[in-house]
Amino acid sequence: MRIFRVNISKCFAAFLAFFLVFNTVVGQHEASANPAHGSSSHTADSAKSEKFDPVPIIMHHVADANEFHILGDMVMPLPIIVYNKTTGAWFTGMSSMFHAHHGDGTEEVGGYKMEHSRVHPVNHEEHIIDFSITKNVFVMLLGVVLLTILFFSMSSKYRAQQGKAPSGFQSLVEPIFQFVVDDIAKQNIGKNYQKFSVYLVCVFFFILICNLLGLIPFFPGSANVSGNISFTVVLAFITFLLINLFAKKDYWVHMFAMPGVPKALLVILTPIEVLGMFIKPIALMLRLFGNITGGHIAILSITSMVFILGKVGASYGGAAAGGIIALPMLLFVNAMELFVAFLQAYVFTLLSAIFIGIAQEEHAHH
Repeated sequence: MRIFRVNISKCFAAFLAFFLVFNTVVGQHEASANPAHGSSSHTADSAKSEKFDPVPIIMHHVADANEFHILGDMVMPLPIIVYNKTTGAWFTGMSSMFHAHHGDGTEEVGGYKMEHSRVHPVNHEEHIIDFSITKNVFVMLLGVVLLTILFFSMSSKYRAQQGKAPSGFQSLVEPIFQFVVDDIAKQNIGKNYQKFSVYLVCVFFFILICNLLGLIPFFPGSANVSGNISFTVVLAFITFLLINLFAKKDYWVHMFAMPGVPKALLVILTPIEVLGMFIKPIALMLRLFGNITGGHIAILSITSMVFILGKVGASYGGAAAGGIIALPMLLFVNAMELFVAFLQAYVFTLLSAIFIGIAQEEHAHH
C-alpha cells in the first residue's frame, strides 16, 4: 500500500491564494452592499447622481458594535448588559429588542436606544458601565475557544504519540511554539525564560487568531479586535505587571540609584527611568492598535476605490474600469495584511520578552 505525504508548504500556499482572492471578492461585495447609512429607497436617477461615501462604511467596520452584521439587513443579536451608575439599575437583554417593531434599530427600550450599533442611554447625562458581549468580545471568546481546542488536541496527540514525530497540523504549529519559546523567550529573557514562556506563547497565538479572524470579511470574522484600544491596553497592562512584579533587585537599583552616576544627575535621570517604565507598555499598546486599525482602513479604502473610480470613469466601462485598477492593489494589501497579522503578533511578543528580560537582568557590580 502506498503512503501519500502531504506537502504542508504547497497546501498553505494554495490556502493563501484562495484566502486572498476570496477575501477580495467578499470585501468588494460588502462595500457594494453598504453604499450609505441612510434612506433605503432611492430613484434610479438619484442613485446615479449620488456620491459614494466610503467613510461611514469604514468607520462602521473598525468600530465595535452590540450586534453582529452578517449579510444585508441580517444581524445576529448579542447580549446587552449595562449598569447605570446614575440610577443604580441594570439593563439586560438582547440587541434584537431594538429592532422589534421598526426593524431599523432606532427604537427606545427602557430608557436606552441604539446609535451606530452601540447602546446608549436616551438621557445623555446618565453614566453607564457597559458589560455587553459586543462583536469584539464575541470574536475574542471565539478565539479563546479555538485556541483551547488547538492546545488540548495537540496535548492529547503528544501523549498518544509518545515521542513520535508530529504529523498533520501539529507539524505546522509545533515549529511556531518552538520559535516563540527558543528564539523569543529564551534569547531575550535568559535563564528565567521558562517562567514567562507560557504567557508569551499564549499572547502570541491569541493576538494571531484575533488578527486572522479580523481578516475574514464575513461572520464570524471581520471584527477589528486588535484595533480596539481597550484590547491592547489590557494586553500591555498584563506585560507591565509581569515586568515589574517579577523584576530583579538590579532593575530597581538601576532605576532609582544607578551605580557610578553622580547623585546630582539622579535628579534628572531617575524621573526619565520612571517615565520609561510606563512608556514601554504604552508603546506596546499603540503599536498594535495603530497597525491593525490602519490595515483595516487601508483594505476598505482600496475596496471603495472600485466604486469611486467606477463613478469617475463611467464612460470607460464604469465600475468594471474601477475594479481593473483597484483589484491588483486590493490583492496586494490583503497579502500584506495577512503578513502583518503574523508580524504584529510577533512584534508584541518580542517586545514583551525584551522588556521582561531587561527586568530579569542581573548586573555584576565592581
